[in-house]
Amino acid sequence: MKKTAILETNSCVSCGCCEKSCPRDAIAVYNGIYAKVEQELCIGCGLCVKACPADIISLREVSSIG
Repeated sequence: MKKTAILETNSCVSCGCCEKSCPRDAIAVYNGIYAKVEQELCIGCGLCVKACPADIISLREVSSIG
């Protein structure tokens, strides 16, 4: 199963650490308010989990479609 990053958007502090750490540009901070993961780009490497100072990102297994 593939892993992907999941964010608790309501707790995001919009620091951009996750965005900077992602090797696939799968995370972006929108309007300086919250970060969002583009699931199709996320490779589940976990670098964003380690980079997040608010500890609001986790990796979860997702089933692939197809």
